[in-house]
Amino acid sequence: MGRYVVRRLLQMIPVFIGATLLIFLMVNVMGDPIAGLCGERQCDPATAAQLKRDFGLDKPVWQQYVTYMGNVFTGDFGTAFNGQPVTELMASAFPVTIRLTIVAILFEIIIGIALGVVTGLRRGSPVDTGVLLLTLVVISIPTFVTGLLLQLLLGVKWGWIKPSVSPDATFGELIVPGLVLASVSLAYVTRLTRTSIAENKRSDYVRTAIAKGLPRHRVVTRHLLRNSLIPVVTFIGTDIGALMGGAIVTERIFNIHGVGYQLYQGILRQNTQTVVGFVTVLVIVFLVANLLVDLLYAVLDPRIRYV
Repeated sequence: MGRYVVRRLLQMIPVFIGATLLIFLMVNVMGDPIAGLCGERQCDPATAAQLKRDFGLDKPVWQQYVTYMGNVFTGDFGTAFNGQPVTELMASAFPVTIRLTIVAILFEIIIGIALGVVTGLRRGSPVDTGVLLLTLVVISIPTFVTGLLLQLLLGVKWGWIKPSVSPDATFGELIVPGLVLASVSLAYVTRLTRTSIAENKRSDYVRTAIAKGLPRHRVVTRHLLRNSLIPVVTFIGTDIGALMGGAIVTERIFNIHGVGYQLYQGILRQNTQTVVGFVTVLVIVFLVANLLVDLLYAVLDPRIRYV
């Protein structure tokens, strides 16, 4: 196991460099970031040249990338165009988005897996058909439509929640935004769990456990569920990074100042340092989440061993 972890960590290095290089190149072709600093009027040549020197934009792109990566390994993600260090923006944004992601993941695990187990064990029943139709509807509706409807009904019309989240963004305030963020993924988790449960229910080891006279709940929890959760864990593990990076719409609807909000502002203002810095951290989150998912395989299935 130890050698496998070391090998995977070494494999992350070229993936991390390649991903950050691609993002750096894409962000640098968005346009001229200096033009946005001067407002509606065009910068005079002397001011534009000075700003480019201050932010290192007068150097070739490859040299900017090498300098940026060297600073990243020392914990310096650069400075936003407003003079605020990107690390300060991260310190205020990431805790909010992490709380929002935790709420969304809990919805996926609790509701998604529970519905998937119930429908998988009762495949073909009216409950199964109803849940399949409901998940199909959820998948078909865009997130911004779901968010705006819940905000209008629960926040404006019925007054059950605040239409916008306060700057503190406590867990209680993030329940509805977390449900909106997790809605599509929750539907996929439900369908994936249902399919896996229904397929493994016909396996020989399940029939053997039933023939031995084991209680039904033990057959489901100790035998059926553990093997069926492997594809579900894979999906949820990769979904962690996707939820953190894809929360732009949800955070805009509920006025949450998290990672999505900062990315939106960075793209809108062509603030390359902010966008690249946040995406760099999200790349690390993706890589670590995938590693943890692979390690969880051995916990769920004793037949899986890493050497």
